[in-house]
Amino acid sequence: MRTTVLTVATLALGISGAAQQATQPNDDHRLGYDDTPSYPGSKWKIHDSKRPRPSMVSAACNAPTVKAPSDAEVLFNGSDTSKWTTPQNNNGPVTWKVENGYMEVIPGKGGVRTKQSFGDIQLHVEWASPSVVQGDSQNRGNSGIMLMGQYEVQVLDSWDNPTYADGQATAIYGQYPPYVNASCKPGEWQAYDIIFESPKFDGDKLVKPAFITVFHNGVMTQNHEQVLGPTLHRQVGVYKPHSDLPLELQNHNTPVRYRSLWVRRLQGRLE
Repeated sequence: MRTTVLTVATLALGISGAAQQATQPNDDHRLGYDDTPSYPGSKWKIHDSKRPRPSMVSAACNAPTVKAPSDAEVLFNGSDTSKWTTPQNNNGPVTWKVENGYMEVIPGKGGVRTKQSFGDIQLHVEWASPSVVQGDSQNRGNSGIMLMGQYEVQVLDSWDNPTYADGQATAIYGQYPPYVNASCKPGEWQAYDIIFESPKFDGDKLVKPAFITVFHNGVMTQNHEQVLGPTLHRQVGVYKPHSDLPLELQNHNTPVRYRSLWVRRLQGRLE
């Protein structure tokens, strides 16, 4: 675990050119920013252009669909979208493309949200970025898994696609880069397995922050990381009291595909 309550981990690795970047303003925001705030206790700004980018590792790409365990709830089986709504369409039916065992983002049609709310969960998600590469950085195969609609595990085509470290695939967006980049090539199916411990509140007081663990294609990329608040673009997120909330899949106007989503509600161990 890299964090303690209300602190952010720092990385000691350097990147080439850091000294020159420190004295020159960054106008190419594909690689990050130099003018954003940082979370208390962090040496890194949000989307910091100088933050080290994780190294690539090989992983299990195009693996067969993982069968949901018996105590899981299947959210999407490749064809049935009845457990989802489209907030942009007054919570009407899903407006994404559904065919050939997947649903695909349609630019301009908004994201999708589960009808049910969830707290502590294990979540399995299989996804694929477009096989034809268009755009770069955050405009290439971008979507996101919004836990409780506000704590994002980034979905991005991060194969040979430099971007800011806390915005690549499996980043806890704007807060933590993954340990490594376990991405597959464009068009190949990938899998996320996420353990999410939801934040706990006592009235207006935060008594326990959220924590996230992620396995990307079988590789651990986030290890029980303390979520510092809602994950925002260029901003520091601040916790506000809430109860269980729905899960959302983000529409970032690139045709990312999803298949085989299931969730297990985590209960306490029997003693």
